[in-house]
Amino acid sequence: MAVSSTPTRSDHPAPAARAPRRPRGEGQWALGHREPLNPNERIKKDDDPLNVRDRIENIYAHRGFASIDPQDLRGRFRWWGLYTQRKAGIDGGRTAVLEPHELEDEFFMLRVRVDGGQLSLAQLRVVAEISREFARDTADITDRQNIQYHWIRVEDMPEIWRRLEAVGLQTTEACGDCPRIVLGSPVAGVARDELLDPTPAIDEIVRRYVGDKAFSNLPRKFKTSISWLVDTPYEANDIAFLGVDHPEHGPGFDVWVGGGLSTNPMLAKRLGVWVPLHEVPDVWAGVVGIFRDYGYRRLRNRARLKFLVADWGVERFREVLEKEYLGRALLDGPAAELPAKPVDHIGVHPQRDGANYVGAAPVVGRVSGTQLARLADVAQEHGSDRVRLTPYQKLLVLDVAPERTESLVTALRGIGLEARPSAWRRGTMACTGIEFCKLAIVETKRRGEELVARLEERLRDFDADISIHLNGCPNACARTQVADIGLKGQLVVGPDGRQVEGFQVHLGGGLGMAAGQTAGFGRKLRGLKTTADDLPEYVERLARRYLAGRTEGETFARWVIRVDEEELR
Repeated sequence: MAVSSTPTRSDHPAPAARAPRRPRGEGQWALGHREPLNPNERIKKDDDPLNVRDRIENIYAHRGFASIDPQDLRGRFRWWGLYTQRKAGIDGGRTAVLEPHELEDEFFMLRVRVDGGQLSLAQLRVVAEISREFARDTADITDRQNIQYHWIRVEDMPEIWRRLEAVGLQTTEACGDCPRIVLGSPVAGVARDELLDPTPAIDEIVRRYVGDKAFSNLPRKFKTSISWLVDTPYEANDIAFLGVDHPEHGPGFDVWVGGGLSTNPMLAKRLGVWVPLHEVPDVWAGVVGIFRDYGYRRLRNRARLKFLVADWGVERFREVLEKEYLGRALLDGPAAELPAKPVDHIGVHPQRDGANYVGAAPVVGRVSGTQLARLADVAQEHGSDRVRLTPYQKLLVLDVAPERTESLVTALRGIGLEARPSAWRRGTMACTGIEFCKLAIVETKRRGEELVARLEERLRDFDADISIHLNGCPNACARTQVADIGLKGQLVVGPDGRQVEGFQVHLGGGLGMAAGQTAGFGRKLRGLKTTADDLPEYVERLARRYLAGRTEGETFARWVIRVDEEELR
């Protein structure tokens, strides 16, 4: 009988068991993944970005733009509030094609920190003076309560810092992978409904930690909001403290973590804790420490705190905060009560001391040094020494005697600041856009101004609040996903078949800023886009349909959810 020479399975030894594949590290320092994993991490490891100021003052300011090391220029300069601005004449279609050195001009955008939005008139006058002398009269109000200059030369930075710091202002960590400006209520300390002024906690965080190298190398930027009132976009921040009155322990703060928008938007989540005022800085530092040590550093697009919170969940995040960073348990706490309607402080409002404050709107945050200098004069003439900036590109004048209020309203109008604005001027914001930003694809500030003017002309008496946020790219600096009408800049096909500036439209987004509001991101309808030229006509058509079809008390966001798609096109 023939025997087959073909080997059977049993003739071969069993292969050695393969070791389980280790999951790829995400660059978390606490887990031993210290090796830089992307160019940004290498730049930070090679030299702490805070050290670049010495080179700016002692080398670059004397030798000029051409002498700047590229890693400083496109990396570490941000820690001192400096970005190169976009070279004029480069259209949006080339934004993602050109190299950084081809896009950038030899001038800088500079952000000035105004933590809590608080400015004295002495500070405001210096801000205005720098704008006129060094920034070609630019001084936009951002939705982070910063002042943003353009056309800054590196040669002028030592003098700019000298003047700012002489009045208690700074640009330290206004940008970069570090703790950015701390948002705060523009009426902190004067609001009649405020039980606890959080300003001491904001001041302590800035004093203790801004410029501290312990937190100067985070995986990405870190955004903070601290307010007793529900008047900041708390759900869009990495950490937010919101005022709450505990039934046993009294006034303190509810804590939210892990918010952020951009290309992967996520809303912050409640930790479920109650924190007294004096513990706010320590809890804040604990959360920043978690982000520094456990945050993802391998991929830049997953390096925000929101991704860690999403992966861990709130329970684990709180446990690590308590056990590893605070060394104690936090008290459970109730959620904050939301106001009956959203608060933006525009108009005339009483303070707790009997004086009034007046909130006024420029158009899409665009102001100038000349205008701010006149604002300082107007405020002083009406007995005020304090101005506040809001997270909605608006400003307030505090401490106005009731009998001087109407005079102030008129004077503000005379310098282009409207205390009784139309719904369109009140509700429209815009990012920097292609005029100065290297990431932008379309123009935003001018388009926003044109949109407001058109709507004021055609729908001046519009009786509803609609927020319109214009952004020049997908990064959502103007919080497009949480606006009633969010406009994300992109190139679209125009009537003649050519690509032109336009916007993808998001509808019905919003944050939980009032009782009954459900936070969520705007509705994106397939193919719903508009050219920039057609934008005013589109918004007018949409607004008229809303007016005609809404039920009693129905907000725009709820109407958007209810109606058929064709109504929204």
